[in-house]
This record gives sequence, C-alpha cells and structure tokens, in this order.
Amino acid sequence: MVRKNLIPYSVYLPEEYHKRLRLAAKERRASSIVRDAVIMLLDGGDIYKSAYNKGIGDAARVVYACKEAQMVAVNKRDVGAILAEQINLLEIP
Repeated sequence: MVRKNLIPYSVYLPEEYHKRLRLAAKERRASSIVRDAVIMLLDGGDIYKSAYNKGIGDAARVVYACKEAQMVAVNKRDVGAILAEQINLLEIP
C-alpha cells in the first residue's frame, strides 16, 4: 500500500479499546492495526483469504523496501520492485 493513497478517517471506540490502541500507538502500530482490521472486514467474510492476502501484501512491502534489493537492477528495474510485483501475484482474488 502506497502511503500517498491513504485517506484519514475518524472512528469512535469504546474506552477500553481506545486505551489499548493508544498503547499500540506508542509502538507506531495503531494505524496499521485499525487499517488492517477494516480492510480484512470489508474484503469479505473469508477470514483466511483476507489474512492470507494481508500477509502477501506485507511480504511484498518488506521485499520492496529492502535497500539491498533496491541496489541491484535487472533491465533497469530494481530487484525489490520485481520481486514485490511477483509476490503480489500470489494474492487470492
């Protein structure tokens, strides 16, 4: 997911979950927790498929962000981008 494509959205939470989310925010994870939960819920009822596709997306982002993979180029494209593209093809439609 490209950061420039993210749009802020506000949501009301019960106090208990708000406190837990604030704790996650200290570790810089709060946004991704909420974003992942909403995406998995809205992508459909198949929890396995949603979780699998999230894992594929996460793996692609890790490979794409790898500095070493960005240093190697094949046909004028860095290896990180090539591998991330191939990993994304594994998503279940």
